[in-house]
Amino acid sequence: MSRTVLVLNGPNLNLLGTREPEIYGSETLGDVEARVRARAGELGIDVDFRQSNSEGELVSWIQEGRGSVVGGIINPAGYTTTSVAILDAILSCDYPMIEVHISNIHKREDFRQNSFVSKAALGVICGLGTHGYLLALEALDKLTATSEG
Repeated sequence: MSRTVLVLNGPNLNLLGTREPEIYGSETLGDVEARVRARAGELGIDVDFRQSNSEGELVSWIQEGRGSVVGGIINPAGYTTTSVAILDAILSCDYPMIEVHISNIHKREDFRQNSFVSKAALGVICGLGTHGYLLALEALDKLTATSEG
């Protein structure tokens, strides 16, 4: 049975590499996806990598993962501090979700420091740049390997 990890990216992450590179770096979302897929291949994990600027679409994708993925990684971006809908979707999913942020949200503006998603996430990785995605993937690999056998 294949292990699939859902990787969801929220609003404006399609602009990585050009949007505020002093905060988010110069890698594009395509670069991040390529790195995640390469590491997942080494771990024997399939990846379903998606990005949306729509809250409802992100909620639907979280729900679609029920029963079909072993874990999820989400960078909710601008929905971090506003989306009770994403919180509720994660609470209702039957798989572990790790929250990732490229920047350290706790060192930024006050309004960015309260994450609804953290209230449902298994863990949070922030401030380590795009490497956080790989750390989250490796954590899910360990978690799902032990749960499968």
